[in-house]
Amino acid sequence: MDQQLRHAPNRLERRKARTRSALVRAAQTFLAAGKLNVPILELTQAADVGMGSFYNHFDSREQLFQAAVEDALDRYGALLDELTVGLDDPAHVFAQSFRLTGRLHRRTPELSKVLLNNGLALAGSDRGLAPRARRDIEDGLRAGRFRVREPELAMVIVAGAALCLGQLLHDHPERDDAAATDQVTEDVLRMLGLAPDQAHEICQRPLPDLDGLRP
Repeated sequence: MDQQLRHAPNRLERRKARTRSALVRAAQTFLAAGKLNVPILELTQAADVGMGSFYNHFDSREQLFQAAVEDALDRYGALLDELTVGLDDPAHVFAQSFRLTGRLHRRTPELSKVLLNNGLALAGSDRGLAPRARRDIEDGLRAGRFRVREPELAMVIVAGAALCLGQLLHDHPERDDAAATDQVTEDVLRMLGLAPDQAHEICQRPLPDLDGLRP
């Protein structure tokens, strides 16, 4: 009996975690579709949970949507960290993150659309791509790899390029996403002060295999 009591809270916590995750995933589906006014009942039906379960986790639809965006950012940021581990050159780290970001738009379209539909707010977020790009720019400045007058203004250009590239790739499925992404990355590296030949060489380097990866 004592053993059953010890395990009961763990089962309860796992069940609560599954319910919350189902609500977050359902919210991400609606966010990706741009459906921000979806009724809570429809959200719970999509998540296959009861209405009462919703209020055990969230006070409002807006709070759920915020959690859904934060979850997407955290998953995306963790994936970028995994795919850039072991790189020492900040210019290479920045370029690899940017090139991978461009390729992930079509591989993870729902996650991509969640981020793009909240792009302006996320450009200044402390989660996801933005803080990592900001860190890499500052590291590049300290290492003498980048030359920009003000990192925060450089981030404006980087964020705009990343968001517009993602939207372009969704709007024009006929485009080669790898070629388009590498060209934009090369231009962004030059904007950050890297020599043209160095920017081009970095963007020709092999990338980690994305097949089977799911943020």
